[in-house]
Amino acid sequence: MRILLVEDELDMASWLVRALTQGGFVTDHAPDARTAEALMAGTEYDAVVLDLRLPDKHGLAVLADMRNADDRTPVLILTAQGALQDRVRGLHLGADDFLTKPFELVELEARLTALVRRSRGRQHPRLQCASLAYDGESHAFTLRGTLLALTPREHAALSALLMRSGSPVGKSQLFGKVFTNDSTAGPDAIEVVLHRLRRKLADSDVRIVTVRGLGYMLEGIADGPARAGTVSVPH
Repeated sequence: MRILLVEDELDMASWLVRALTQGGFVTDHAPDARTAEALMAGTEYDAVVLDLRLPDKHGLAVLADMRNADDRTPVLILTAQGALQDRVRGLHLGADDFLTKPFELVELEARLTALVRRSRGRQHPRLQCASLAYDGESHAFTLRGTLLALTPREHAALSALLMRSGSPVGKSQLFGKVFTNDSTAGPDAIEVVLHRLRRKLADSDVRIVTVRGLGYMLEGIADGPARAGTVSVPH
């Protein structure tokens, strides 16, 4: 069970990492939001333990960014005593559980185990567009039954398009899902990602089309291999 601990108090974080490791958890530590977001971009975690008072970004903003990017990893928030408003805001933003400081390690371990168990027990979605399929349990795409090798950004873009297959996804919305934690990416960087995806989908029965004025759309092609193209919206 792999856990990400986001905690800026280094003494407490060091103790928690040692204790959780002894309890059988594989634990990574991030002392700030920037490090946490970089780790989450490259690693799949079973749960995140998130402190709210981070030096570079409020923990609730980290949570909001996760949920806006369709990251449904269970999040347990560490709060101070009497922080009712933070708990209420956290629930609205998609937090899964809370633990008030100070706490007993045995309670943290029990809550994490329960969170992961509930998460794994949920029905994993399986999405499909023509011969392109996504397995929500393995987080893998297949094309005509063959595993499709994708970079993290290609995976994020194709996931967003498949979730709304047959309907356009706006360029800015797609950019936000693909480049969530990259402030250096230019607005046209999404075109590079889509170009690579189109090459990987070439000669199949699914394609990504540009819908003028609306964005991009994933669609299945009933007759013959797909080709990238542009669709005009009738007035």
